Amino acid sequence: MASDSSTRPERASPEEAISFHQQPHMSGGILERIMLQMASSLDLEEVLTAITQGLVEDLDAAFARIWLLGPGDLCDSCYKADNCDNRSRCLHLKASAGLYSNTNGEYRRVPLGALKIGRIAQGWGPVWSNDVLSDERLPHNPWMQEHGLRAFAGYPLHFQDELLGVVALFSRRPLTQPELDRLPVFAHQAAIAIKNAQLFGEVNQLKEQLQAENVYLQEEIKLAHNFDNILSQSSAMQQVLHKVEQVAATDATVLILGETGTGKELLARAVHQLSPRKDRPLVKLNCAALSANLIESELFGHEKGAFTGAIARRSGRFELAHRGTIFLDEIADLPLDLQAKLLRVLQEGEFERLGDSRTIQIDVRVMAATNRDLKQAIDRGAFREDLYYRLNVFPLVLPPLRDRIEDIPMLVSHFVQKYSAKMGKRIEHIPKAVMETLQAYGWPGNVRELENIIERAVILTSSSKLELDESFVASLRESGAPSRGGTLQEAERQHIFQALQDTAWRIEGARGAAVRLGLNPSTLRSRIKKLHLTPV
Repeated sequence: MASDSSTRPERASPEEAISFHQQPHMSGGILERIMLQMASSLDLEEVLTAITQGLVEDLDAAFARIWLLGPGDLCDSCYKADNCDNRSRCLHLKASAGLYSNTNGEYRRVPLGALKIGRIAQGWGPVWSNDVLSDERLPHNPWMQEHGLRAFAGYPLHFQDELLGVVALFSRRPLTQPELDRLPVFAHQAAIAIKNAQLFGEVNQLKEQLQAENVYLQEEIKLAHNFDNILSQSSAMQQVLHKVEQVAATDATVLILGETGTGKELLARAVHQLSPRKDRPLVKLNCAALSANLIESELFGHEKGAFTGAIARRSGRFELAHRGTIFLDEIADLPLDLQAKLLRVLQEGEFERLGDSRTIQIDVRVMAATNRDLKQAIDRGAFREDLYYRLNVFPLVLPPLRDRIEDIPMLVSHFVQKYSAKMGKRIEHIPKAVMETLQAYGWPGNVRELENIIERAVILTSSSKLELDESFVASLRESGAPSRGGTLQEAERQHIFQALQDTAWRIEGARGAAVRLGLNPSTLRSRIKKLHLTPV
């Protein structure tokens, strides 16, 4: 009953689909409306709905369904797993209309070659019957008799030599000969419409991804980085840069450790720029900058309607970083449930968007950074041990600025030039006393704090000689601010300052500095006042 595939056109225009009624045995308008809807839409969901709903409404089908070929993604919970010999591919139920509209029931996945649908897809070809209760090819199920089902028709959906899936229907009345003559050609037209919609969806998705990448890269261009190159002549920093050269050429996961302000993001950029992935994006995300309910969407993306406010589908940072690098700053702040999902990405290279069961495969190099002690976080139950070992493949430890004081003159000179040019000033000399003061300070905020102090000094300087902010110099004299000497008070000041920096100067709450330091918030406030601590 099926048409000879060698006589079928491989592509059909909308006009050819609409003129379907002009072919022999095709009087009447039973299927023409469906053909028109299929030909006029490039949205896959609309095409599938037009086919199944149209068969129910125009052909009196009790129910109609479409399965499309997809990856083996639900093997652990699949109702038909015992019938499946090949776990790599199966048929996914994508549309259902009529008596059964649920696409997540017993037949949500059908193994290739198993059951009547799987056999139609692989081996049997088209199957129809006007006596479903007696046909040996169709297992007799009580629900067939219960709903008065008489006829069945199932057709594989082929586009050229590619199997797309299966369309099938049950009817309460026998199918007429003209209908049986027309259904094979209808299935062929349906396959063309489905393939066109799939291709359009792929192109549209690539377009959206490129647009998202462009927006992201434009945002990155606007960012002002601490400095254009890593400026250092200290042996401690040179050892780190040597390790950067060693690991950059590989795809190994890198964990960058260091205090706040040491330049962890800058080091991640250096690794990326020296890697084979340098022509693809370096996508970054600060895990501490977003709330727990938003960070999952940022990382993995979401579908339209996945949650309140999700008005359109959005690609996550991992999709944007495909074939490139993703940098996860403040990784210690990643919620535990998302740590499990990140572990899966590292192990399997796959994830699902929020609101979508489809698995997305990606090729991404992961770099992470933190100023926390992750082993202590593991002991507190705040960080997964298995994720730690997955991230800690190649650790890079950035030395604090107090351990590389020989780099301070170079950095000071760079920042003076940067901000003098920006403010239209001409500062030609850095007094020796100024440099000695800067080298004697302990720099709990590291390079970031140094840059802020120099920017402030350039603003206040009215001559060709750099002048430090007097309040900064006075605070060093009065409070015994952290120096490389290291008194007990200096150690206390540095410890409290570091905790405040790590928590963005939040004192109270579960993520505040008081909890981290084990102090009462009022006690911490009095210590801040006594030690003359201020944000930098």
